[in-house]
Formats: sequence, structure tokens, C-alpha cells
Amino acid sequence: MARPLVVIGAGEFAQIACEYFEHDSDYDVVAFSVEREYLAQPILMDRPVVAYEALEAHYPPSDVDLYVAIPASQLNRLRKRLYLDAKHRGYRFATYVSSRAFVWRNAAVGENTFIFEGNVIQPFASVGDNCILWSGNHVGHRTVVRNHVFIASHAVISGYCDIGEHSFIGVNATFNDHVKVAQDNVIGAGALVTHDTEPGCIYVGSPAKALPNKSSLDVRL
Repeated sequence: MARPLVVIGAGEFAQIACEYFEHDSDYDVVAFSVEREYLAQPILMDRPVVAYEALEAHYPPSDVDLYVAIPASQLNRLRKRLYLDAKHRGYRFATYVSSRAFVWRNAAVGENTFIFEGNVIQPFASVGDNCILWSGNHVGHRTVVRNHVFIASHAVISGYCDIGEHSFIGVNATFNDHVKVAQDNVIGAGALVTHDTEPGCIYVGSPAKALPNKSSLDVRL
């Protein structure tokens, strides 16, 4: 029997997540939920939209699982805030792994993580909690993707890498073996990362270099 699921969010990613869960998982999406100040419509995709603050009254933790469908806003911190708050309130979380992704048998994938089609996750790799891997990425053997990370499409992360918390990895970024990406990094589209990075920086180019006098926390994602 399908497990009822409430999607937190009502934007484009929330609607995409609903489509994938509904047609490629064992979940049945029964509702959306947003914080009351953002509740602009009562119905979305033929499902009710309820205030997040009153979620327990409509869908208690014993009855449903959640998926927090917020993209990389505020360098993944908005998704993190809602995920941790709902966890504190006793909810369990869905993880979606596309039936068209390749995840090796001993790779680990955390909760509230969304892995789109075409991803390859090799042996002994791990992807943490509350991550999003858009289409077509390669996560090499023994690589660790920490919690609250967003990886856009077609990134190539080689073996033994470490991707720090809250980081955003742009389209077509490439990482050499053994590279350690610090927390709060923004790695630009097409960047070639050959060395370890420093926290809170934005890296662009090939080879990638930090943008001077710019903080990743100031980037609007």
C-alpha cells in the first residue's frame, strides 16, 4: 500500500517532486504545505495546500511522511530549517531515488534526499541528509556528499572527494580525485576544481579560483 506523503513547498521543485513521487515511487502525494504567509492558493495539482504551522492538525506525524521540496534557496538553509523543524515535530521523511539512477548496493543515501534520473553513485560513496542531485551527475567511489547540498546537472565528482555542507555545485562542474570542498561553497558552472577549497567562497573557472572579496552567503540562489 502506498504511504501518504505531504510535500513541503509549492514552487516549481515541489511540483516536480510531486510528479516523480506519484509516478516513480511507493508514495501517494496527498497534500502540499507552505508557511502561512506564503499560502497563496488552497489547491495545487488537485491537492490541498495547508498551512505548515497547522500541519499536525491536518496530517499528524503518525499518518504521513514528508518531503521538503525547497531548492538551493539561501544556500540550502531554507530547506535545512524546514527539514530540522519538521524532524523536531516528529515527522519522518521520504527519500526519492529515480528508477533510472544507478546507485551501487553499498552506497548510502540519507533522508529527505532527492536523486533524479541519470545519476551514478559508485561503490562506498555516501550522500547525506537533505540533499538534491539533479539529473546526470557522477559521484565517484568513496566520495562523501555532506548534508544539505545541492548538485545541479552533469557534475563529475571523482573518487575520494568530500563535498561540504550547504554547498552548491553548478552545472558541468568537475572535481579531481581527493578534492575536499569546504562548507558553504558555491562552485560555478563548468568549474574545474583541482585543489581543496576554503569555506564560504565562490569558485569559478578552469582551473577554479576563488572570487576575491565575495562570500557565497551573499549569493542569491
